[in-house]
Amino acid sequence: MSEQQHITLPEGSIERQTQTLNLGPTHPATHGVFQNILEIDGERVVSSESTVGYIHRAFEKIAERRPYYQITPLTDRLNYCSSPINNIGWHLTVEKLLGIQTPKRVDYLRVIIMELARICDHLICNGVVGVDTGAFTGFLYLMKYRELAYEIYEEICGSRLTTNIGRIGGFERNFTPAAFEKIERFLKEYPVALKEFESLMTRNRIFMERTQGVGPISAERAMNYGFTGPNLRAAGVDYDLRVAHPYSSYEDFDFTIPVGTTGDCYDRFLVRNAEMWESLSIIRQAMDKLKDLPSDVYHADVPAYYLPEKKDVYTKMEALIYHFKIVMGESDILPGEVYNAVEGANGELGFYLISDGGRSPYRLHFRRPCFIYYQAYAELVKGAMLSDAIICLSSLNLIAGELDA
Repeated sequence: MSEQQHITLPEGSIERQTQTLNLGPTHPATHGVFQNILEIDGERVVSSESTVGYIHRAFEKIAERRPYYQITPLTDRLNYCSSPINNIGWHLTVEKLLGIQTPKRVDYLRVIIMELARICDHLICNGVVGVDTGAFTGFLYLMKYRELAYEIYEEICGSRLTTNIGRIGGFERNFTPAAFEKIERFLKEYPVALKEFESLMTRNRIFMERTQGVGPISAERAMNYGFTGPNLRAAGVDYDLRVAHPYSSYEDFDFTIPVGTTGDCYDRFLVRNAEMWESLSIIRQAMDKLKDLPSDVYHADVPAYYLPEKKDVYTKMEALIYHFKIVMGESDILPGEVYNAVEGANGELGFYLISDGGRSPYRLHFRRPCFIYYQAYAELVKGAMLSDAIICLSSLNLIAGELDA
């Protein structure tokens, strides 16, 4: 037998215990095009470096070459889980620049659509958090009601995911009786499903152990990063634009702001669940308020900015002139600088608009909540298990379209 050979290892190599792991950008567990370069020690995350820009589409630059009314489809493709909030947020921004005051009925119709979109966004987020902890049933159950919400969108504007809903000044058409019937059906059926979903998840021992203490953030750190929305409220800060800076007549509604304490994945889950209940209450209040208002009002009286009905364009000279001026960008747009924000499903969705009086914006910047709080991801997962890093990504509700724009 040959003598045993001794292998001499390079000095210091025996101490290297970490590995570099690419989490994404195409891994199905990331639920989007995200890349995180993780340094892991076994299954423990030592550090993380995030990469952005995989689906950057230069929306802000494209907007500088489009008339104002043609920018709405771009906003659809930010957070596409709640497109109507993006659409209406943009319309409110232009209305602020132009000084347009919308009727109460338009405000209440917008509130119904925005709260319905908020519910759709939250049910997807919390359903996916359940999937990432091993509970697939709740996700499939809730998706049935997202389908009903999409039928409501379809009844109102003809679209489902990228809705392009509404116009500057209101809606392109009145809500049909079928739309109101489906909204009533949603208000009747969804609370039952949501209660069952909460019974399945909220006190589930496995779910609690997988989410409690995972990805926590303090109120101070959350505010330093610029957190808004459910992720900030889960950390204990009761900031909500619908209350702090009301728009679309939100001051007419009675609702509470759910807050958490620890800012971890479990609190983010609880806050979003509670917000769905509040959204249901707001929709019910809006439906009741509509009964006292004229049923034929669905847009402001601003013919210089609101496209006339097609049948009028074919038969009335005045409508034809307005249609031509709007489409060709001949309507006078006031020069100015405005910032307007709405409470998106993920937080403060802001639009910074500079107009030089031309047919297109001189500059348009989107304040995208996902881009803001993705900065904190490395801090949230440091020291966590690899499986926890996936749950943390989902509970933040990162949407790639909103992150990159």
